Amino acid sequence: MISTLKEIINKRRAYRSLKPLDVTEELIKDLAECAGLAPSCYNKQPWRYVFVYDTEALTELHSALPKGNSWAKSASLIIAVFSKKELDCILKEREYYLFDTGTATGFLILRATELGLVAHPMAGFDEDKAKEILHIPSDMKLITLIAVGKISKEISSELNEKQVEFEKHRPERFPQEKFVFQNKFVNR
Repeated sequence: MISTLKEIINKRRAYRSLKPLDVTEELIKDLAECAGLAPSCYNKQPWRYVFVYDTEALTELHSALPKGNSWAKSASLIIAVFSKKELDCILKEREYYLFDTGTATGFLILRATELGLVAHPMAGFDEDKAKEILHIPSDMKLITLIAVGKISKEISSELNEKQVEFEKHRPERFPQEKFVFQNKFVNR
């Protein structure tokens, strides 16, 4: 049993080999509640989510995925994450909506991990097609689609060689020296 936040963070992985999950109203409410507790600029809460789990709706959404993300067709749930800059703080050139929506989505992903699920965000999808399928307004930015399912011990035949390797071993993480600076940025 995972008991601490650090253990949950360490356990989180973007697996692609998924097996079915029973998507319930309770699960959706649980994940949404955790996302909704995230901090945001002036509490504007700019994040928006569409939880897609109906078989027909999923099949239609699959048409917005490229071949490299065909593995996501085995997900029982795909969550569309979207927002627009006008829903959040804009201070000079700083637009907070992507940061705040990302923070809320991180909370959602960690809660899914705590529940023993995989929540794998994807960058590869046809944004316009997915927005049309999901009736997301054109002025919104579809930031990511998150494939959710249970971890499968059997590696999906949909994966390419590199993806198979990532299933077997966590991709190498950057050493802190590459992204952590103290007191001042130093170009290394």
